[in-house]
This record gives sequence, structure tokens and C-alpha cells, in this order.
Amino acid sequence: MKVVALVSGGKDSCYAMMKAIHYGHEIVALANLMPLDDSVDELDSYMYQTVGHQIIVRYAECMGLPLFRRRIQGSSRHQELGYKETQGDEVEDLCILLREVKRQIPSVSAVSSGAIASDYQRLRVESVCSRLGLVSLAYLWKQDQSLLLQEMITNGIVAVTVKVAAMGLDPAKHLGKELAFLNAYLHKLKELYGINVCGEGGEYETLTLDCPLFSNARIVLDEYQVVMHSSDSIAPVGILHPLAFHLENKADVQYLKSQDKIHESFTQKLGSVFEVQDSVEGCEATCKPVDYRADPINDIEHKFNISRTNNKGTFSICFWLQDSCNAGLQEDLKIVLGKIESQLLGLGFGWENVLYIHLYIDDMNNFSEANETYVKFITQEKCPFGVPSRSTVEMPLIEMGFSRAYIEVLVANNKDKKVLHVQSISSWAPSCIGPYSQATLHEGILHMAGQLGLDPPTMNLCKGGPGVELEQALKNSEAVAKCFNCSITTSAIAFVIYCSKHISLLERLDIQEKQETILRQMKISHLQERTTYKALDPLFLYVLVPDLPKRAYVEVKPILYVEDDTDVAFEVVTERFCLETPPSYWGFKPENWHDSCTQKCVISGKTCAIILSITSELAAKICFDSLPAEYVNNGQHSLPKAHMEKISKFCIYLLDKVMTDDDFAWEDIMSLRFYIPVSLQMSVQLLQPMFCNALFELSEMSQKKLKTGEEPIFNIVPVIGSGRSASSMDDVVTCELMAQKS
Repeated sequence: MKVVALVSGGKDSCYAMMKAIHYGHEIVALANLMPLDDSVDELDSYMYQTVGHQIIVRYAECMGLPLFRRRIQGSSRHQELGYKETQGDEVEDLCILLREVKRQIPSVSAVSSGAIASDYQRLRVESVCSRLGLVSLAYLWKQDQSLLLQEMITNGIVAVTVKVAAMGLDPAKHLGKELAFLNAYLHKLKELYGINVCGEGGEYETLTLDCPLFSNARIVLDEYQVVMHSSDSIAPVGILHPLAFHLENKADVQYLKSQDKIHESFTQKLGSVFEVQDSVEGCEATCKPVDYRADPINDIEHKFNISRTNNKGTFSICFWLQDSCNAGLQEDLKIVLGKIESQLLGLGFGWENVLYIHLYIDDMNNFSEANETYVKFITQEKCPFGVPSRSTVEMPLIEMGFSRAYIEVLVANNKDKKVLHVQSISSWAPSCIGPYSQATLHEGILHMAGQLGLDPPTMNLCKGGPGVELEQALKNSEAVAKCFNCSITTSAIAFVIYCSKHISLLERLDIQEKQETILRQMKISHLQERTTYKALDPLFLYVLVPDLPKRAYVEVKPILYVEDDTDVAFEVVTERFCLETPPSYWGFKPENWHDSCTQKCVISGKTCAIILSITSELAAKICFDSLPAEYVNNGQHSLPKAHMEKISKFCIYLLDKVMTDDDFAWEDIMSLRFYIPVSLQMSVQLLQPMFCNALFELSEMSQKKLKTGEEPIFNIVPVIGSGRSASSMDDVVTCELMAQKS
């Protein structure tokens, strides 16, 4: 991509440019914001470094690139973490500046910035990029600051301190000193006082005088004076005010680019400086979302299949179209999303209440078209508290009687959620450029978006096969978890791992081994950083699907529990002593082999996760060995309706028993899915009434007064296969249940 680089003069913005070039991008212009008054060194700004602004003008000549500058006229008016377009805010100056760069150089498609740890700055750059249709590049984001500082020095960043404001930093001693000189001392201060060695806490600011990108000349600071802003005895604050400087030409002057390489109408001289004035048009969004609610197609009466769980706090709603018009995925998805939106409004909710979205589609070849429709319904404007996290998977929908689009949304009755949504491309974890987030934390449960084996800085799938992709997907998941001060190795409740049908059996065995090895190694590494810990033993569910986004081999979807106190009891697959004989339904009584069907992870009084796995061998036992021998021996085949009815009742019986043993009830369920292989040759129209009837009969027999109205409390999910391990995804039925006390 062609990139305009935001430059403050500091080390971070310069090194961010170097990283952008390293990952194949081309810097075609520089952009800088400076004080309205030239005599002012530093503004009271939450966004911009302005100390040393007098020297930035020479960056254009040093790099042989056009420099666009604008004087900051706004102030920090919108000070909440998430930014909304606010007239008179300093962020609008950045928007006007970048808008002009884009006007003069239309091929610019990305913006580079040096953000390392500040969500405040990153979110504002991303907001402007979103409005202008640009991609944010933040290659320093979330990087280890000690390693990053050493990288900068090693790779030729020559920067001096121009402001100091921390314990142990003395303006008289430390201003004007090079980073290489201060490196060891900064690490000493980190040990003593916990400072950020890259200055991310405002401990110091720098001015870059030379770097490998300065191909024409380096800057020499001839004279400066120290200006004290505070003479505090503990942490004095001082800045360096440059009085005289000059450029020193480099012997082997070589322009990185020539003017004819920029295939634009932009014909200004490279190395020129342009001051951007106010724009009459202001800074409006390049692309405004389209509201589909007024679309005539939504006025047609359609038949929908709707299911909903009964949890009063957090519940799932699932929709698919019963009378698909066969016009294609986009039309089906448009209708279903419109129905979900109206259903949410009818309940007094909106998209801002949605925590997570499972998007099942019938053909991954149409993913981009589906995404176009998705982003027109679910926008950041509709989700001021953060957009939902998402998992997208191709499922064999048509084969089992579903429409081309099948959506499950997890809804909260409040807006008390914490959303991690990083749109910038970085080296941290894959970006989410659009209205879907990396993770959403709500009432102790971290719902993480499906993670592919993407290399974060390039956003390309890692090469090397399914095992390599799985390793990268787990690393990406861990990077996201760390933002919530937890780890997938100790806090995971469950992992759902989607596997493409294009993976061979041998590769599935490799995935299983890799998953165990990688998580074990990550856990050791994580625990070395902590003196005490409590760890969950997560559940694993493998699902075999036709295809995944980007033709990936695997997609990992972790669910984590994030502690909010220190008195939480963790229980994993343990038995409770019960004096009363468990009730018997449909003739099913407790058997020793029942334990082999279930995995459970219980956080006492809070959360219960269950995975129930019915293999063909267990199906034979449930049906009193009346299944044909070839079914048991050869895996999945079509199943007699009567046998499937009995299996559905057994699933409900055993789920009820496991939940009851741990003091959870059916109304605590947040989500309940039954994964059914298409090889059984049973349609959803046949399967859904079976499970509904089983729940109704349980309600009648147990007098538990289950809400078994017109809407089922479960979802049928069609798959190629599913199971507890990558090597044996051949269950007759796999159930995934998540319950939470509201």
C-alpha cells in the first residue's frame, strides 16, 4: 500500500515508517501537526508531540518526500476513550490534514503511526482512518518496550531527548542525549521506579536527527536551550528548545523514489512542504453506511425460524429464513439481519446489546459479498460501546434444509461490556478492519472472535500447513487474552476449533498433537511470569466444516473466564456426592459410562460449560444395541428416526443431570447448540421437533416448568463432523452448552 506517515519527530513515528517499508509498503508522503504559534514549544495535547516542531520542516528534504503540515486549532474536547466526531477537537485537525493528503495523492490508502500503548491515540487515528477510507498501520503496537528500544538503536535510529518528566531524569543532565547513551540508564529507572523505557507514560520525548530513511541528509543540532516547565524536586520537567541546526548532506545521496514512480496527478516537487488550511468541505466521512431498513424487500412477509434461550441476563437468538427466495446469499443475509434488528428493537435492545455473532454461510466464495451486507447493518455508530465480536464459518446449510445465511447473536440485557477493537494492522494480533472486534468481555466471560492462523503484520495466512496455522491462531488468541490480563492457557473455559474438510486425516493427528504441545509450552511460559496461579482445564470441541475465511485450514474460538476477585472456586470434571437418587426419565438411569459422554468446566455459582459427545458406539448403547452393526463399525450413516428420537431424549436427560448436579438450571443457559452431521441425512425440519418434544416431555415429567413455547431454546448446527479430538470428528450428535447465573 502507498502510505502517508504521521511524523511527530519522535523515534516511534520514524521507526514505524521503517517497519511499514519492511512489510512491503511504500511511504509516499509525510504529515505533521504543529502549534498555531511558532514560538510555542509544547501544547497541552493528549494526541500530539510538538516539542521540536521547528525542525520537522527539514524532514521533507532529508527523506525526499512531500511534507503536509497543519496548525492545530482544536483542543482535547472529547476526552472519553472512544472518540466521536467533535467540532473543535484536535482530532478534527488530523482529519482535515489527511483528507488533503488523500486529495492530492489519491493512491494513498494507509496511514502509519508510532502508537505503542496508548489506546486513546490509536482509537483516534483509527476513527479518522475509518472516516476517510484509509487503513491504519501501527507496527509498534503492544510490542515489548525494552526489545523495541533496543531494535530502534540497533537499526540506526539516532534520536535525542527533547523533554524529560520522570523520577530520575534531570533536564540539566539528560536533555539532548542520544537514546543509545541513555538506554542502560532508562532500564535502571524501570527497575527502580517502573517507568516505561520507551516513554509511553510521558516520561520523555525524543527528536530523530538521523535514520536509514534520511537518504539525503541528517540533521545536526547546533545550539539549544533548556526551558524548565517544573522544578519539582522529585520529577522536574524540562524541554529542549532548538536555537540553531543545519543539514549535513550524506556522501552517497540516493533518492528512495523518483517523481515518475508516483503515478498521480500530484506533480509537486518531492521534498516540498505544504501547509494545509481549513477546508470548506470539512472532514466528512468518505463512505456513509447504507440503512437497509427502508429496503422494499424487507416489507415482504417472510417465514423465519427463530430460537432463543431463556437466560434473563445474557441470551442467544438464532435466525434463518424458512422461505429462502433463492436469490443468493446476499439477499438471504439482508433479510435475516433486518429481522434480527427488528426483533432486537421489539425487545427494547439494539446492536449495541449484542456481544457476539456467529455468522454461518453456505458458500465461502461469497464471503466478501456477505461482509458488504453485514457492515451496512452493524456499524460503529449503532454500537457506541463497541461492536460485537464475530466468527464466520461455512456450513452445509442447504443440505440440511437451512437458508443460505444462518445467524446466532448473543445478547446482553445491559451495555456493561468491555470491547477490544483494534483496527490498525500491527505486529500484535490480526486487525479487525470493520465493525467486528477481537474480543468482548461481559460479566466475567471473554468471548473471543474466531482466530485464523494469520501473520499479523502482513495479514496473510502462515505457510506450512494446518499445524503452522493452528500455532499462529493460538498465538494470536494469547495476544488478545493478554489485553485482558489473562491467558488462554489458564483462563480458557473452552476451545471450539473449526477444521476445514481439506485437512487430511494425518494432518488432523498433527493438529491434535500441536494443540497439546503449544498450549503446554505457553502455559509454562505464562506461569514463569507469575508466582501464584489458578488454572482451568478447558474443554475442547473440534468441528469439521466445508470451508473457512481465506481458505484457512483452522479457526480457533476460545471462551475465557476473567477473574474479578480472588475468591473464585474452580471445578473441572468432578463428581458431587448426592444423597438423593437422581430422577429417571424415559427409562434412563445413571450408568458409569455416562461420564465418558461429557466434559464439563464449572466455576461455582457463576458459569457452567458442558460438551456432550455421542459417538456411534454410545449411540448403540443408548438405543439398547439395536443399531445395525454396519452403523457402529463404519461411522456415520443415515439413522432411523426412532433411534434419533431416543438419542435426543438421552442428550436432554444427561444435560439436565449434569446441570442439576452443579446447581444450574435450564433458565441459566446462554447458548445451546446441537451439532449434527449431514451424513445422517436428517433435515432440520425433522430434527428440531425431536429436541423440542424431548424438552417438553422433560418439563412435564420433572415439573421444572421449562419455557417450551413456540421458539426452541437451542440451535441445530449442520456440520460435516464434530467430536472431542481432531482425529475423531465423527459424533452422531455433539452438544455445546454454556450457562451463567444471571
